[in-house]
Amino acid sequence: MRLTPEEYRQLDHRRITLLGMSGVGKTRLSNMLRREEWFHYSGDYRIGTRYLSEPILDNIKAQAMAVPFLRDLLRSDSIQIINNITVDNLHPVASFLGKLGNPELGGLPLTEFKRRQNLHHEAEVQAMLDVPDFIHKAQTLFGYPHFVNDAGGSVCELDSPGVLETLSEHTLILYIKATDEDERQLIERAERDPKPLYYREAFLDQQLAEYMRDEGLDYVAQIDPDAFVRWVFSRLFRARLPRYEAIAEAHGYTISTTELAQVRNAADFDDLVCMALEREARL
Repeated sequence: MRLTPEEYRQLDHRRITLLGMSGVGKTRLSNMLRREEWFHYSGDYRIGTRYLSEPILDNIKAQAMAVPFLRDLLRSDSIQIINNITVDNLHPVASFLGKLGNPELGGLPLTEFKRRQNLHHEAEVQAMLDVPDFIHKAQTLFGYPHFVNDAGGSVCELDSPGVLETLSEHTLILYIKATDEDERQLIERAERDPKPLYYREAFLDQQLAEYMRDEGLDYVAQIDPDAFVRWVFSRLFRARLPRYEAIAEAHGYTISTTELAQVRNAADFDDLVCMALEREARL
C-alpha cells in the first residue's frame, strides 16, 4: 500500500501493520491506538487462541500428568485445564515454544523443539493471512474504523508465499527500526531475561553447531537452555535486520524507535506515518 501523506489523511479506514523486533514498542502503540477507535489485531494472540490452542493445552496437560495427584484428577475428568491467553498475557505461546537443551533445566530435545518451531511457523503464516478477514470484521462487526496489525517479531522469517503480498495489499507496513542505543538495551534485556524464540531452521542449525563446538558439547541435552538463548539473541537480532529492511524497502516504510517514543495519541501517530510517507517520497 503506497500512499502520499494527503492520501493517508483522507482515508476513512486506516490499516497499518507494525513490523519489528519484540520490544520496539509495537504492542505499546497498539494498546494506545485501541483506546482511540483502532482495532488491535495481535498476531501472537491469534496464534495462541486459534492455531496453537490445542498443542498449548496438550503441553500443559502433559506437565500436569507428571504429578500423580493432578494425573488422577485429569483422568477422572475432575478438573479442567483452560488456556487463559489474553492480548496482554501471551506467556502460554512462549511456554509452548520452549527452549532447547537439558531437560533437567526445562529444555527440549532437538526433534521436539523443531516440531514446535514448525507448528509456530505455520500458525504465524495463517495468522497473517487472516488479516484481511479481521479488517472486515473490525469494521462491520465491531465498528472500528481503523485497524492495526501488531505482528510478531518473527514475521520477517516466514518466507511463505503470499504473506507479505497479503499484508502489503491490505495494510500499510511500518517497520520500527531500533536505534543503536535501543538495540543495545533490547539485547541487554533479552540477556537478563531469556525468553523462548522462533528461529528459521537453517539459522538454528548453523548457530547450534557453532555454539556446541565453541562450548565443547557433544549432545543437545548438555546445553543450558537459558545460556543458549542469551548467546544466540544478538545474532538473531542482527540476522533479522536486513530482512526487516528488505521488507520495508519493497513493501512499506520505516520509522525509528526514537520517533515512536514521541507518540502520545492517535493524532501523533498519524503525523508520524505522514512524516514517514513524506520521507520516502523524497528518496
